[in-house]
Amino acid sequence: MNRIQISKPDVTDVEKQAVMEVLDSGFLAQGPKTALFEEQFAALCDVKHAIAVSNGTCALQVALLANDVGPGDEVITTPFTFMATVNAILFAGATPVFVDIEDETFNINADLIEKAITKRTKAILPVHLYGQMCEMDRLQSIAAGHGLRLIEDACQSVSASYKGRMAGSFGTGTFSFYATKNLMTGEGGMITTNDDETAEKCRMIRSHGMKQRYYHERIGYNFRMMDIQAAIGLAQLGRLETMTTRRSENARYLNQRIEAVTRPTVREGRGHVWHQYTVQVNGGRKRDDAVRQLNEAGIDVGIYYPVPVHKQQSILGLIGDVHMPVAEKMAMEVMSLPVHPLLSEEDLATIVKEVNKL
Repeated sequence: MNRIQISKPDVTDVEKQAVMEVLDSGFLAQGPKTALFEEQFAALCDVKHAIAVSNGTCALQVALLANDVGPGDEVITTPFTFMATVNAILFAGATPVFVDIEDETFNINADLIEKAITKRTKAILPVHLYGQMCEMDRLQSIAAGHGLRLIEDACQSVSASYKGRMAGSFGTGTFSFYATKNLMTGEGGMITTNDDETAEKCRMIRSHGMKQRYYHERIGYNFRMMDIQAAIGLAQLGRLETMTTRRSENARYLNQRIEAVTRPTVREGRGHVWHQYTVQVNGGRKRDDAVRQLNEAGIDVGIYYPVPVHKQQSILGLIGDVHMPVAEKMAMEVMSLPVHPLLSEEDLATIVKEVNKL
């Protein structure tokens, strides 16, 4: 059976040629390609600075440290995300404080955030899940009103927008370029900011605390990006608009035809980039049975995420038994269908047919 994959890296001869040019140049570590990738990514996000790092988790960790988040601090975030979001908070020595999500967008519920703020709260870390941005007007207002840092986990939302503003432009932005992301470099990450001081801290932290070579002004890490990754990223940037348009067209096709499950909700003023096309299996039907049925029909399905972060074994001992009813319900009901730009019309028709059999 020819399976329809849930995701697939979109690699062309352009990416392959870009990698060969770097290999032939002999300049493999963070160098001119990385600098150019940073420049072009900053322009994409409409910010002054973009700082490339080795992966998205590092981007989150460096962003937190550059915003002076550390031991004794609390960071408010969502329980419905990939574990890297919370691991980065823990790596910084801070404590995650979870706020439940909206049942329509699966993003953090801004109405619940102020109740979670304490004297120890240092930052709010929203996650733009699946490619749709959070309620950024509210989040910015709350952060400003309480003197908190705003750090965007935009790892699934490159080129997403909120009322005309780009993801990564509201505070300190973080992005992942993992192999299945809308823009990929295999591994890789980026931090975005308009703040000169934050940008300088990020550059030092990613490279052993150096501003000048061999002069170490603070504790840092080896989180540099390779020029091979940057070369792939540059090639992908050149095709990002086309790939994003294709994802949107695929999502529109599915939205117009799928009837058996609850389709995704896109809020007004949001530029959704469809990293995932996530539906809700409810009405008494079991999500896992639906996944099994689609898999048997040759359609790969993703569950993002089957266990909310606050219920993960590594977190339970740190925060105790916390109840997040909406996140826990969604973890039992969501599933993501293929929406990537390499799907054919036949693939899309098959997805619709099999989903509507559920």
